[in-house]
Amino acid sequence: MRLTRYFLPVLKETPAEAQIVSHRLMLRAGMIKQAAAGIYSWLPLGFRVLKKIERIVHQEQQRAGHIPMLMPTLQPADLWRESGRYDAYGPEMLRIKDRHGREMLYGPTNEELITDIFRAHVNSYKDLPLTLYHIQWKFRDEIRPRFGVMRGREFYMKDGYNFDIDRDAAIHAYNRHMVSYLRTYERMGLQAIPMRADSGPIGGDDTHEFLVLAETGESEVFYDTAVTDLKLGDRHIDYDDAEECAAIAKEWTTPYARTDETHDEALFAQIPEERRRRSRGIEVGQIFYFGTKYSEPMGAMVVNDNGERVPVHMGSHGIGVSRLVGAIIEASHDENGIIWPEGVTPFHVGLVNLRQGDAQTDNACEDIYKALAARGLETLYDDREERAGAKFATMDLIGLPWRITVGPRGLKNGVVELTCRRTGESEELSPEAAVERVAEIYTPHHAHHLGLPAGA
Repeated sequence: MRLTRYFLPVLKETPAEAQIVSHRLMLRAGMIKQAAAGIYSWLPLGFRVLKKIERIVHQEQQRAGHIPMLMPTLQPADLWRESGRYDAYGPEMLRIKDRHGREMLYGPTNEELITDIFRAHVNSYKDLPLTLYHIQWKFRDEIRPRFGVMRGREFYMKDGYNFDIDRDAAIHAYNRHMVSYLRTYERMGLQAIPMRADSGPIGGDDTHEFLVLAETGESEVFYDTAVTDLKLGDRHIDYDDAEECAAIAKEWTTPYARTDETHDEALFAQIPEERRRRSRGIEVGQIFYFGTKYSEPMGAMVVNDNGERVPVHMGSHGIGVSRLVGAIIEASHDENGIIWPEGVTPFHVGLVNLRQGDAQTDNACEDIYKALAARGLETLYDDREERAGAKFATMDLIGLPWRITVGPRGLKNGVVELTCRRTGESEELSPEAAVERVAEIYTPHHAHHLGLPAGA
């Protein structure tokens, strides 16, 4: 993409309403624009990141055997009355009436709707286990929306729902989701710690939140540093193996890690002092097992192998897709701007022309641009007639992980400059070698860690 043909409305000044780093940088980098309190338009750069995150979530959900679908944003109030949540949910639910006076709501979550779909079509234990999920816009009418996409009223979320014959099978689904979430966040360059949490209005006894450590997090968290040493890496996981999934879940949940709502000071005190940490965290996902809380009142039953009709055991599992954009920025930035992990970067590499209009420089940039495209790499080419400092400032602000800089002085010596955004380190390479180096970074060998499909 050539910057002269792109829509990237960067701001030089920080908007006064932005209180935290991610909100400031998303506005300054031209990623979002507020439409109303807590409601944002996603401009092209922000939309690209949102879609990269969504793709990783889809890939890891389907790797774990979960089936994608799509449910509507508007739901009938009667379904929520069946479950008993319509009046209990509170003013965060946007309640509306259609032209015929029918009561509707803008969905904050989908337990009732998915249970209605399940009970209409599934009757036998032979159709289980089943996990359905979708990624859809949600709405919760926060009393004080703030922090940009971190606490908006409209947000993009993956929510999935498992249906199982009994508690043991449902706990396997719970563990399977935990493992798939750990892998999802790792691919985004994040360390998200599963922490024992409170179930809130969703209900149920078993629940973990996934929190990214950040000073601006809304939750106070307490943890054993042993949990921060854990990585899945290239480990092969058989998601059908209940013992394997349970072992990984145990590995991540044995070290102490809790939010302030479930914190136990006596248990915390048993951790060696040098490993005890109090910090703040940003919630980026949560998993729940709630048994028959919805299936019993709503009649989601199956015939078991004894011929008895029994309510299915359920859980729900959410990932905040739009919130993750802000969380990644909170965890990965410096004083100059965003630093995108490779797996979610809007473009793989930035290409900077230091002397626009100079024939040799222009030709070299065109050759590099074409060579990168031929390797399937998405490049943002700054071909504006701007001074070098402004071009570097834009690239630092939007945070592409790699930058190739081309200028007349370097070309006289047959080299261009390849710069790593995270470390600031540069090296001079021939144009061909610079292209090869960037292509190597995004090769299939590294693809798992970078959140890329093989061959990207």
